[in-house]
Amino acid sequence: MSERKPGHLFGISEAAPVQAAPVAHGGDLDAARALFPDAPEPWIDLSTGINPVPYPWPAPDASLWQRLPASADERALRAAAAAAYGVADPARVVAAPGTQILIETLPRLVAPTDVAVVGPTYAEHAAAWARGGHAVHAVAGLAEAAGARVAVVVNPNNPDGRVHAAGDLLALARENAGRGGLLVVDEAFCDLEPAESLGGHLVPGLVVLRSFGKTYGLAGLRLGFALALPEAARAIAAALGPWAVSGPALTIGRAALADRDWRVRAAAERAADAGRLDRMLARAGCAVVGGTSLFRLARCPDAAALFRRLGEAGIFVRRFAERPDLLRFGLPAGKDQWCRLSRILKPDGSAPLGQGEDEGGA
Repeated sequence: MSERKPGHLFGISEAAPVQAAPVAHGGDLDAARALFPDAPEPWIDLSTGINPVPYPWPAPDASLWQRLPASADERALRAAAAAAYGVADPARVVAAPGTQILIETLPRLVAPTDVAVVGPTYAEHAAAWARGGHAVHAVAGLAEAAGARVAVVVNPNNPDGRVHAAGDLLALARENAGRGGLLVVDEAFCDLEPAESLGGHLVPGLVVLRSFGKTYGLAGLRLGFALALPEAARAIAAALGPWAVSGPALTIGRAALADRDWRVRAAAERAADAGRLDRMLARAGCAVVGGTSLFRLARCPDAAALFRRLGEAGIFVRRFAERPDLLRFGLPAGKDQWCRLSRILKPDGSAPLGQGEDEGGA
């Protein structure tokens, strides 16, 4: 095993990985079809937190599919990301083929240690650190995470939307850095929220993750970013290797990140959609207990029955084995999807389409 220098953030671990249990995800329509084989097509996938109104991406030049990505294009993308995320220097930005790759990569760059994951939250964080040979434990808040060498926080949190103050996170980052530790803050759902990003406040021992696909509705593009001080950024980039991001993703990502007006409009429109979904859930007898403008977490009187009724109608939402009273709903896309969801959420599940505010909206 490589020696890890005291106070140095990253040291490659060659320990045998620990096999974590498989993690269930939203977005798995194959699983939905297996559960409900007679459901009508097309499915409405509300099991993710992806913007249902995608960025109108420019058609990439055909040559981008035929050559390796250019270094200049990668630098241009990092500059656009730095400006969008409030980062002072593009050298503090690492572009990756999706945030999930970064979640998998970070545990391999830290010698085995104790890791506190503030939860309940996105389960892949704990699973990835366990696979990297680390001792992982779940904690309820930042105070409980303070004693661990590595702490992981999702902010805003998935699935409940809980937000931690930037000052509290920076204090934890500085405390961890003082003993050669690390704080990972996953800001996957930060773009469209009023929560303050740490992108403009990077300190030693802090890595911030940003998701492109969720905000811009282009999850299939596979693009994400790590934000860190240059030494840590270089270590992460080296672990990803050359040409980590495809040429089309570099071009589309740069255009979207530079379009601040679209992002401002999207934030307002998705917040309005989230409010509309809250009203529909309330009429169904569900209490919204958290979320962001891209998803809502609801406590329902008979969540299992509602999940089944939705599934039989070809609508897939997120359920939680450890909290069977909760369901997470993403946002529908367009009038038809809103109408189909509204019809199933009616108390008797039989209201005709085209009646009322939520059936008739765009």
